[in-house]
Amino acid sequence: MQISSRFTIAVHIFACIEAFGGQHKLTSEFLAGSVNVNPVIIRKTMSQLQKAGLIKVARGTGGIKITRPLNEITLLDVFQAVNVLEHDRLFHFHDHPNPACPVGRNIHHILDGHLETAQAAMEHDLAKTTLADIQQETMACLKRDEAQKAGQE
Repeated sequence: MQISSRFTIAVHIFACIEAFGGQHKLTSEFLAGSVNVNPVIIRKTMSQLQKAGLIKVARGTGGIKITRPLNEITLLDVFQAVNVLEHDRLFHFHDHPNPACPVGRNIHHILDGHLETAQAAMEHDLAKTTLADIQQETMACLKRDEAQKAGQE
């Protein structure tokens, strides 16, 4: 099972806002071109980010504003904003283990703690990385790309 791509799309949107905000009109079409998805997906993701209070969107103008400094927004904030978990659980348990089977009867007891620990570890790690960290890495990549392009000319 994979986590929905909405999370990485949301982080991509933030990177574009910071990288291109002063140079381009940041419409859903422009962002969709960078992410390479349908603009409807971008609009839905931005709606979730706005509902979570992470961005403000001025419809029609391509105006997107991040509501807090990037060093105050973690990857966990973004992850939670786009609702990628079903019932706030990373792992979906099969619905009806057989209670007549000794394994089926006990599998929740056996696995639940381990799965909760794994999810807590992932969330802890996401909480350590801010969008400022992502922005710094993004700008380093853009500078490297520009230097490589200049070296080819």
